[in-house]
Amino acid sequence: METRWRDMDIYGHMNNVSYMECFDSAVNRPLIASGALDLAGGTGPIGIVAQQWMHYFAEVTYPERVEVGLRIVRIGSSSLTWSFALFREGGETAAAQGGYVHVYIDRTTRRPVPLTPAHLEMAHGLTPPSGAVI
Repeated sequence: METRWRDMDIYGHMNNVSYMECFDSAVNRPLIASGALDLAGGTGPIGIVAQQWMHYFAEVTYPERVEVGLRIVRIGSSSLTWSFALFREGGETAAAQGGYVHVYIDRTTRRPVPLTPAHLEMAHGLTPPSGAVI
């Protein structure tokens, strides 16, 4: 991904909202690829952000290429807890690290529903092995 001019704020660095936009894009890629999120004709559950957090370690500016790493740190009955980090391209130290909890709800009733098999398969593919240092 590349930072955009509109990502910058008056202080000359990427605005905090832009970090979350990067993470949102990164999270939706595996959801779409796995079939857990169908944008065109979706009838399945949708994920709403019930909680989010962010820690900033270094400024990111424009123009700059960035990479997002992500993983699932908890699989609930109707929720996934995501952890993500933003790195400068090729960097080993995160410029920011955060996460959020997606609660999956029925599109009509807006009530929580169990994770689908597609969600579970995708989530297990992004979950570190037991005992891994994360």
